[in-house]
Amino acid sequence: MKLRFDMSPADRAAYDALTGKDEKIMYCLPFDCALDKRVDGRMVFTDQYIYKILGGVVEARWEIRKMSDFSVEVLYGCCAFYAKVDGVSTRLCRFISGRNQSRYTTIVGACEALAKGDTKEYTNDEPERYCQKCGRPFVMHTHICPFCQNKKDVYKMLWGMTKGLRLMMLFPLLTATLAMGIQYVVPVLQKILINDYILFEDERANNWFISFVVVVAGIVLFDVLNKLLSVLQSRIAAVAGNRFTRFLRTLLFEKIQMLSMSSVQKKSTGDLMGRINNDVNVVQNFITNLLPSYFAQVLSFVLGLVLILTMDASMGTYMSAFIFIPIPFVILCIYLFRHMMSRMNIKAWNKGQRTNRMLQDVLSGIRVVKSYGKEETAVAEFRECTNAQAHQNEKNAKTFDTVFPLLGFALRSGSYLIMWFGNVMLFQGRLDVGTLNQFNTYTSIIYSPLMQITQIPRNISAFMTSFGKIMEILEEEPDVADTAKPEHFRFKGNVSVKHVTFGYESANPVLKDVSVEIKAGEMIGIVGHSGCGKSTLINLIMRMYDPTEGSIEIDGVNVKDIAQQSLRSQMGVVLQETHLFSGSIRDNIKYALPYATDEQVITAARAANAHDFIMRLPEGYNTIVGEKGYSLSGGERQRIAIARALIHNPPILILDEATAALDTETEKLIQDAIDKLTDNRTTFAIAHRLSTLRNANKILVIDHGRIAEFGTHKELLDQRGIYYKLVMAQTRAALEKG
Repeated sequence: MKLRFDMSPADRAAYDALTGKDEKIMYCLPFDCALDKRVDGRMVFTDQYIYKILGGVVEARWEIRKMSDFSVEVLYGCCAFYAKVDGVSTRLCRFISGRNQSRYTTIVGACEALAKGDTKEYTNDEPERYCQKCGRPFVMHTHICPFCQNKKDVYKMLWGMTKGLRLMMLFPLLTATLAMGIQYVVPVLQKILINDYILFEDERANNWFISFVVVVAGIVLFDVLNKLLSVLQSRIAAVAGNRFTRFLRTLLFEKIQMLSMSSVQKKSTGDLMGRINNDVNVVQNFITNLLPSYFAQVLSFVLGLVLILTMDASMGTYMSAFIFIPIPFVILCIYLFRHMMSRMNIKAWNKGQRTNRMLQDVLSGIRVVKSYGKEETAVAEFRECTNAQAHQNEKNAKTFDTVFPLLGFALRSGSYLIMWFGNVMLFQGRLDVGTLNQFNTYTSIIYSPLMQITQIPRNISAFMTSFGKIMEILEEEPDVADTAKPEHFRFKGNVSVKHVTFGYESANPVLKDVSVEIKAGEMIGIVGHSGCGKSTLINLIMRMYDPTEGSIEIDGVNVKDIAQQSLRSQMGVVLQETHLFSGSIRDNIKYALPYATDEQVITAARAANAHDFIMRLPEGYNTIVGEKGYSLSGGERQRIAIARALIHNPPILILDEATAALDTETEKLIQDAIDKLTDNRTTFAIAHRLSTLRNANKILVIDHGRIAEFGTHKELLDQRGIYYKLVMAQTRAALEKG
């Protein structure tokens, strides 16, 4: 991330007038808040001073050697950069939160070093989040700016996606072109029919009827051929379109699976489903239906003009002029209308996604809705979402269906001039009826592609909106990615956490300088108050996230160098929130080992003390659990999840509140099973019920993101620290309850 911004000429002049030649600019960051208004100022950090420059004036200068305790604090709507100057806490500047917060967080460490005389240059490896051209935010985890994105780049991306389908997609273009060509043959036959047979006044030839039938048959034949080409085009387009849809949906789903947890958690399920279904359909329709049509219409327009000019140069020139008179006006109107049209399409898309998100939230949480009697509230919220979506769609439709028909009428105004001019030429005897009919037919055909001009911007705008949303996913860079040549090996179970610091936001670390060594086969209990970083540590070991600083090693290999599939396939995990898939109990237990035999399934279920209750169900292991397993109790779901974690015999077992949903009796059964399974298996167990950790080899106590205590149960009790207080508090609560 950029830490050295340019200064304006006025700011640079003010800086040069005050500084000496022996000063070296280390960093230059913007600040944009002053009192109650937005500004464009610069904080300049040299190896000796910090300058605050605004509007060509140096407002303040501080000697960095006399400063200490640099910090960034989040205020209401903005952030502030603080430091102690001669022992007094001073606010140096304010800036909009988010855009520059991570920059100033890096500068905190740099200033601390400069204050001690260390001129080592600090860097920030985080990618830019805002467009350097317009200042608007990029799409999350990408370098895509929806406002500055080059349309040519979009079409290049689209062209790259059609590899393997291009030949099939070429057929609709060819058939559409042939169909357009046939349209220009029929008017020639109609001219012959009118002049030589219908209006023919001289003595007829002996074989005139046969010739008449041939001409009529030719008209019918070409019309039938046109329809056959249309059918062929539709069939090929349907095949190509469905294959492209299948490819793009699969590609999108694969990319979603590869995204980091931080990315997926910031998107709703309804949003992702909308992109896979609705947006892919819009893109597919544009490629397989609209593009061939536009291509054929362009060829039809060019061919029509050429034929009109070759029929009669003077007549064709006049008629061509009449056709082109309104075109500049229409194009200008569309050009002026394009930004408004794009905004309206984006608003409609956002409100549609809001409806999808609300629908997904309510349906997935239907038990909570019913538990609190909030059905009417849910209906009201859904009605509000659908009303907002319908109103926006209605507004768009009214606007588009008013503007574009008017533009279409303006385009066709030239046809009235052509009609008048053609009839004048007919009455003057300079044009026959058949030729006039041919001219009129050609101009009608030419107007068909011209009328498409009014629809092309609307369709392209809708396509760009949907394709942009798809590319947001495909172009997103995962925070967690495999190296070029990741390692695959069977774990023994030694885990080493070395000076790990991590925060979901870099300016707010959850874990701070955590180091711990775990030997293979040990069971480690992890305890601490809620929010102290217990689950975060587990997520880092599973490499759901990468540490900001430090490293995690398994058997001496950094987890960043291990293939993610290899890493997680050797971990059995029972998370705090139990999730079962909508299938049978057997399928859920076999999820970690799809080819497991029934004997292995039963063995895992017995180890988790789940076999007995499963056999009491009407269909035993074939019982369908329903969405998220809500047909089972919390304790039953938890035991199935434990069986799922155990079936592939992982060298590392992770239990995140694995017994939280169980009653005391069931908890004892599970605990007995866990005690047997910890032999020769590295186990991490997070628990609030400290009694479940009585057999842990060691207990890790985390407090405010740091390791406060680490040792055996007895050692920690003897220390009479945090763990001792937690045990005493739970003991008193149990006695009072008893």
